[in-house]
Amino acid sequence: MLTLLLKILRAVNSEAGPWQISFAAGLALIIGLTPVLSMHNALILLLAFIFRVNLATFFALWVIFSGFAYLLDPLFDQLGYAWLMASGWSEFWTGLYQNDFWQLTRFNHTVTLGSLVVSLLLFVPVVLLFRYSVVGYRAKLMPSLERLKIVQALKASKLYDLYQKLP
Repeated sequence: MLTLLLKILRAVNSEAGPWQISFAAGLALIIGLTPVLSMHNALILLLAFIFRVNLATFFALWVIFSGFAYLLDPLFDQLGYAWLMASGWSEFWTGLYQNDFWQLTRFNHTVTLGSLVVSLLLFVPVVLLFRYSVVGYRAKLMPSLERLKIVQALKASKLYDLYQKLP
């Protein structure tokens, strides 16, 4: 867990653009909250490789958001069930499920549907929150931390060399 946090910290301290880090967080949110073996996750993974997102942040946050997914699965199940059983939508869901392509998406699975809808709703706020946080950290907090004696001492130690060697 410490190495995941160090990778995120290293990305925030690097020259990577704030949008690269924030879109990595948004894509990691979607793939982390939804069940792994879903067709939409293959698309999200492809998008992460095609667009210039920070991959270290993406993979580290994927693991972290996956941990939250286990805690939120009962909520996702209830939301997915409510959307699947909503009056007036039964014909829509039945029509989708009768098509082979839509059967592969597994939207008839309550946790898949609930987690995907929640993660898509949270995508824009998470991206904006991470961008705001990265820009704010780099502008205000990072210069102050660089001037601290303890940070200067840590940078002179072998521990900082190990931090720098992280992939």
